[in-house]
Amino acid sequence: MEKLFKLQENGTTVKREIVAGITTFLAMAYILIVNPDMLAKAGMDYSAVLLATAVSAAIATLCMAFFANYPIALASGMGLNAYFAFTVCNPETGVDWRVALAAVLVEGIIFIILSLFKFRETLVNTVPANLKFGITTGIGLFITLVGLEGAGVVVNDDSTLVNLGSFADPKLVLAVVGLLIIGILHHFKVKGSILLGILATWLLGIVAQLIGWYQVGDGNASLIPDFSNWTLLPQVKQSTFFAFDFSWVADNIFNFIIIVFSFLFVDIFDTIGTVIGVAEKGNLLDKDGKLPRVGGALMADAVGTVVGACLGTSTVTSYVESSAGVSEGGRTGLTSVTVAVLFLLSIFLWPIFIAIPGFATAPALTFVGLLMVSSVLKMKFDGDIADAVGGFLAIIMMPLTYSIANGIMFGMLAWVILKLCTGKVKDIHPVMWIAFALFALRIASTFVHIGG
Repeated sequence: MEKLFKLQENGTTVKREIVAGITTFLAMAYILIVNPDMLAKAGMDYSAVLLATAVSAAIATLCMAFFANYPIALASGMGLNAYFAFTVCNPETGVDWRVALAAVLVEGIIFIILSLFKFRETLVNTVPANLKFGITTGIGLFITLVGLEGAGVVVNDDSTLVNLGSFADPKLVLAVVGLLIIGILHHFKVKGSILLGILATWLLGIVAQLIGWYQVGDGNASLIPDFSNWTLLPQVKQSTFFAFDFSWVADNIFNFIIIVFSFLFVDIFDTIGTVIGVAEKGNLLDKDGKLPRVGGALMADAVGTVVGACLGTSTVTSYVESSAGVSEGGRTGLTSVTVAVLFLLSIFLWPIFIAIPGFATAPALTFVGLLMVSSVLKMKFDGDIADAVGGFLAIIMMPLTYSIANGIMFGMLAWVILKLCTGKVKDIHPVMWIAFALFALRIASTFVHIGG
């Protein structure tokens, strides 16, 4: 252990690292419940996604341990999975989930190339801060909408577009109670508050089923786990292993490029921000404020994304919940190894994960949305008009058009155009020009019927 992870040099012990790993796992294990539930809405097999989520998280986190020796865990990213399921595979687009997996694979390969040439750090520094924070905030609102809609708190309404669901629906009541439970646990700094909130909401749902308030049938499945047909691994009805479809790309090249770019763009800032934030909390930055072995950390993220795509899940990224383990003293890759082992062990409890309903994951989505929306506090609205309008459009267009890609597109297009109109063309980095051109082509394709 000492030779592999340099425990003494980092002022830690085996026991401390293992405790930190358990803490990090509890803080982020909700992804094992939320991700399969979300990607199943894109037409993917729930059990297959559960396996892919757990295994890809384990592999990527092991890569972090051995490539960079950092106590940072990885798994399918929130926001990126929502983009996969509700924007790329939206019924109106007609894009199959196999095409989305192909885009994730391409994104991961590009990430590996960018990491080898140390280009990702440059990309992060070229996009205006307001746009970065606006995109994070917009994704938070989008995830919140997805969670509330899934629990019936927000419903479709022809007269007002959206409306409040019925309090006669037990799913709505239980989701609201679950959100309050997570809030209370978070206030008292209980480890794994999001996961515990999901489990508490689910258990309340079981009570509601037993007393007859929650009715099984009419789309409502039983909330009680069924171990009668338990096998070592969950039964996969439709494999997601290497299930790529590139045939769609030939006739929809512009749309495919936009999909890849959106995955790429969101993940770049998500990963860099998370890695730096967790490292700062653990005092892992050097005297110049830089992160040693950052190349290894970024490569772990890139490899994790490729592995995740091959197994059948959306983009794998670094998790900010890793800070929970760092707070417990985690300082090396041994923390990450512990997390990886726990992800693999969790697979064998698959009947529990399959029984947990959407209204129990809704509070988790909503609370994650709250954490992401807090980025708006870092935005500036009284300075440059391009920064203000671009960031604002990124925020509002995601939930209001039900598309993360639209938020990024409107934010970037507005930023570049306003910079041009206000005589600040020198502020536009070549990367922003490339983004502008891609989104402009996407809009043009709708007029000439390229890409449907």
